[in-house]
Amino acid sequence: MDKSNLNYIRFWGVRGSYPSPFGSHMRVGGNTSCVELRVDDHILICDGGSGIIPLGNSLLGQKDIKELTIIITHYHWDHISGLPFFIPAFIPGWKLNIYGPGESQAEIERCVSGQMVDPYFPVDVETWMADINYLKAKNSVLEYGPFKIETFNVHHPGSTFGYRIQVHGKQIIYASDNELRFIEQTTLDQQDEMTEDELIFNKAMEKEEWDKSVETIRDSHVFIHDAQYTPEDYAKKRGWGHSCYIDTTNCAMDANVKQLYLFHVDPNYNDDKIETLHQAVVEQVLARKSNMDCHIAREGLIIDIDRL
Repeated sequence: MDKSNLNYIRFWGVRGSYPSPFGSHMRVGGNTSCVELRVDDHILICDGGSGIIPLGNSLLGQKDIKELTIIITHYHWDHISGLPFFIPAFIPGWKLNIYGPGESQAEIERCVSGQMVDPYFPVDVETWMADINYLKAKNSVLEYGPFKIETFNVHHPGSTFGYRIQVHGKQIIYASDNELRFIEQTTLDQQDEMTEDELIFNKAMEKEEWDKSVETIRDSHVFIHDAQYTPEDYAKKRGWGHSCYIDTTNCAMDANVKQLYLFHVDPNYNDDKIETLHQAVVEQVLARKSNMDCHIAREGLIIDIDRL
């Protein structure tokens, strides 16, 4: 696809947990979370996993844009491990705005720079020669060029954000790590010890939390969301902070999402398994007579924002 004069979303890393550069994974891709939004010559990058490395290399091939903003969902390594190898950070004349969970700009800087200290890395962030600007949101809202970016909290170990991005009249949701059925874990773990009233209360909480998730993404044009597990694997890993693809798809349909992109897929799943997963989702959508388009997020996939 010709990207000249195109406002687009591009996937640079789509895996969860760790990079998986295996031959059996290349149709989907092996890099960890990184999504680029380029609109009106402004670049917004969601997460700095290993996918940000080829993105950085590609940016060196152009001279028009020298500023970008990186929004980080949380500081687990699969979401920041590409930053020490992001070449624009090392080049004078570039400006990088960085935002993520934290009570202050200093806390965001500490979390980002913490992986680049002895004995974990040979050089620290002092070697970054770009102008690095750590952002502070105003009432959980950032504005950058044509982008209005709102944060919301999701269910994942540690402080973790999802992002609601408004641009050109379109709404794009990016929530890479989120366990939609998180509260059910408590019920399952403790149901034998609960009274009937306690069970009723927990079920009410589950519905309230589900309804809140649905309203957060209501009528979105693009929904990029955690779909890490099959039902079998999710049963073993409830409480780990990731969703089963069935729950992600149902949430998207309940919210009247236009296009769903299943993201942060498990690195243990090869391309064939993910194709099978996608077929199951297509059948799930048809069974509910939904018009939603459902896709696997794949490295290199480009979405034309203005045609959404």
